[in-house]
Amino acid sequence: MNDCSTCVVRNRAICASLDSNEIEALGRLGRQQKVSAGQSLIWEGGEALVVANIIDGVFKLSVNGADGKEQIVGVAFPSDFIGRPFGEESPYGVTALTAGEVCMFTRRDFDNFAHQHPELEHKLLHRTLDELDNARKWMQLLGRKNAEEKLATFLLVMSKRLAGQACNPADLSGGFTLPFGRQQIADILGLTIETVSRQLTRMKDLGLIDVPSRRDIVLRDKEALEDLAA
Repeated sequence: MNDCSTCVVRNRAICASLDSNEIEALGRLGRQQKVSAGQSLIWEGGEALVVANIIDGVFKLSVNGADGKEQIVGVAFPSDFIGRPFGEESPYGVTALTAGEVCMFTRRDFDNFAHQHPELEHKLLHRTLDELDNARKWMQLLGRKNAEEKLATFLLVMSKRLAGQACNPADLSGGFTLPFGRQQIADILGLTIETVSRQLTRMKDLGLIDVPSRRDIVLRDKEALEDLAA
């Protein structure tokens, strides 16, 4: 049983619409689970057995192409909901990019609970519509923008979702630490690692960002990055 009253993402997660009694009932169905970096929770094409709220950590959503190469189709953060409710098969795999923690439910238990609580189903609908909007933006990012615009957009999104999570916050005011390396950034954006490195160096030379280490990023001129992203 989960103690949902102490959950750090309680007010942002999918269950935020529930009252205290409903939260307690849902908590009895779930279990908190620690995960390590590289651990897979859901497999593409596999039976949709579980769903989960992310409490801590960053996760990648990925599919494999016909050539066997992985394509990262999304990144999930604390308070995001992962898994495929009301479905028999998962359309993508979910793997932890960092160590983290999830609140996990069997998909069948969660589906039954959601059917009995329209507020939760309504929240799921809103999340689904948000994911659809994000997918459309992602298609535009990959299909319409050049390398510079893609990377600028990516850094702005990461700064919003990872704000204050730098390795050394005192030294990196306004900075954040990416949970993945440059090869994974390249895979996400459909670029080569050489292009990602070249664009990061150019943005640094222009004074738009600082790169104190290979994964730490500080935005020095956010307005200029927004202009590039547009």
